[in-house]
Amino acid sequence: MKEQCLILNESSDFYDAIKKLDENGDGVLPIVDKKGFFVGLITDGDVRRAVLNKHLALESVINKNPYKLTIESSLDERIAYLKRVKRRHLPITDQNNRLIEIFTLDDLDFRIMSNSVVIMAGGLGERLGKLTEDTPKPMLKVGKKPLLEEILISFIEHGFYKFYISVNYKKEIIMDYFGNGSKWGVDIEYLVEDKRLGTAGALSLIEKTHIEPIIVTNGDIMTSINYEKLLEHHVEQKSKITMCVREHEYVIPYGVVEVKNYEITNLIEKPKKIFNINAGIYVIDPKVISYIPKDTFYDMTTLFNDMENKELRKCAYLLKDYWIDVGNKELLLKAYNDITLKY
Repeated sequence: MKEQCLILNESSDFYDAIKKLDENGDGVLPIVDKKGFFVGLITDGDVRRAVLNKHLALESVINKNPYKLTIESSLDERIAYLKRVKRRHLPITDQNNRLIEIFTLDDLDFRIMSNSVVIMAGGLGERLGKLTEDTPKPMLKVGKKPLLEEILISFIEHGFYKFYISVNYKKEIIMDYFGNGSKWGVDIEYLVEDKRLGTAGALSLIEKTHIEPIIVTNGDIMTSINYEKLLEHHVEQKSKITMCVREHEYVIPYGVVEVKNYEITNLIEKPKKIFNINAGIYVIDPKVISYIPKDTFYDMTTLFNDMENKELRKCAYLLKDYWIDVGNKELLLKAYNDITLKY
């Protein structure tokens, strides 16, 4: 790491910094003192501004208070933090402020998404039996993290940083764990249901005015969907409300007999039926929220049907990516194994 740094001493000057910055070739130069303690950063932009302003004293060029994290930060936390502060480079120090490395996002997709995301996490999880007696379903572990954290991280990795989480059952557990989202470098607000409002009813609790489409997802869905493509599809189709759907194949376990006027016309052995099922992920135009009744149980199915009456365009997005609805113990175990393989 030292060969990539400028080690500050009495003779160091602005031109030493430019030379070292040019050698690095990545647009950022960490500055440390003789003992390896982190002093600050100089970027290409800092150099340009110094030249334009004719302030070439090295001390005035160094940013001595850059964004940084400690070595204890996880990969997910670093990525989320950089996306939140809209930077590509992040100094990583030990607890004593000695520089360990410069973490960079240069090889990752780096697009900041200003759309809000609503994660529905207020369900009871009754199909999971005793597992949810003391723990809300979204807080059950898949791998080393709660399911809800995995969902949050999947959005953060796509550049989203504005979140609502709807809560009801054992809401304190969720709210205590995630707080305001600062640990992940995002903003989290809570839609607190005093009674169960259904998969759409909680949206009526949003008080802020939104302009851009809002993504809504159930809090028990794990997927590798590209959310940016989903939003692009929603806009291209001029849809007011979009539902992700997934093909589901069902094999009838018997031979099917087709009959007309008592005569057998056809025999089909164990035919397959393919349906489009609701994948529990939606994009909603903010104006649609005004159609949702307040303080009333109201689910997404009802909302989509009501859009028909209001003659508003509603569209489907065919989801072909990895997807799992963690609805029972068998699927929870599958999600756990899938996450274990991922890491």
